[in-house]
Amino acid sequence: MDPYRVIVRPLVTEKAVSMIERENKLTFIVDRRATRADIKRAVEEMFEVKVEKVNVLLTMKGEKKAYVKLKPEYDASEIAARIGLF
Repeated sequence: MDPYRVIVRPLVTEKAVSMIERENKLTFIVDRRATRADIKRAVEEMFEVKVEKVNVLLTMKGEKKAYVKLKPEYDASEIAARIGLF
């Protein structure tokens, strides 16, 4: 799956921003057909980082949300600033 098709958009909520700061996690809405491996590969390719873990869930709206934890040597707030989240 093409990395630019996997990630639909980054998610900016109060919870998502606090996860960036406290847990080094980025939150994205992703394609419903994307697997954890697809999401990991897409984030690693697009942002040139290493991913430690990917958790996914389906929202009430039927969207697939992915919580992507970066390896400790990478900073989620730096990535968030680079993609214009804050």
